[in-house]
Amino acid sequence: MLRITDARTGRPVDAVPARRGLTRVEAHVPGYDLSALRVMLVADLLVRALEIGGTPVWALLTGDREQAELHAGAAALGIRPFEDRRDVGPGWGESQVVHVVAEGGVAPDGVRVAVAPVETPDLPEGADPAVVRLALLVPPRSTPARLDEAILGEAHDTLVRWRRAVAAWARHASRPVPDKVRGRLRSAWEDDLDVPEVLRVLRWVEESDLPEGARFETYAHADRLLGLELTRDLGSPA
Repeated sequence: MLRITDARTGRPVDAVPARRGLTRVEAHVPGYDLSALRVMLVADLLVRALEIGGTPVWALLTGDREQAELHAGAAALGIRPFEDRRDVGPGWGESQVVHVVAEGGVAPDGVRVAVAPVETPDLPEGADPAVVRLALLVPPRSTPARLDEAILGEAHDTLVRWRRAVAAWARHASRPVPDKVRGRLRSAWEDDLDVPEVLRVLRWVEESDLPEGARFETYAHADRLLGLELTRDLGSPA
């Protein structure tokens, strides 16, 4: 079961109530900037993790301004659509609300997930959104993120390498995700949405002697959470 640290108390709480009703995830941002997009990215990851576990989710965006820019920037980063919150009441069958907010930000009472800011004011011109997404996934959400050229360059090289590897592994017979690896991935994202640990598991799998088909299925499985389009290059020339 997914447990998340409530920023109000510092204690872990169940993100999914025992009766598994609808969970509302609200991203709270005052306006458009990279820090706001990081808040939305963390909310997107939370939605994905809940859905993988079979929990119905209602994703909402609460913002005071620049809604169009927020939606466009989020879409570019592969963040799935959030509805604009317009004083909505509880959803039918709703049993939990999780607020995702910038550190020090304001949100209504309820479980609160805090996200540290992005310290880089602007992205380099022409930055690949998928590379930006990966770069934002690397540090824990409680750590400020930087998106300078060195960090983006490392993320670019990793993404290119992984996509090529996945395309190559896909040419081999499929094998199931090993139970140990599946357990490590699930434990990571159910333990306070520990995405950096998910990435560490993928790096271990990349360097392991697991069958190619099992490595392919592992990356495809993890990408349901990461949203990096790791299978994008399937069918491309070797």
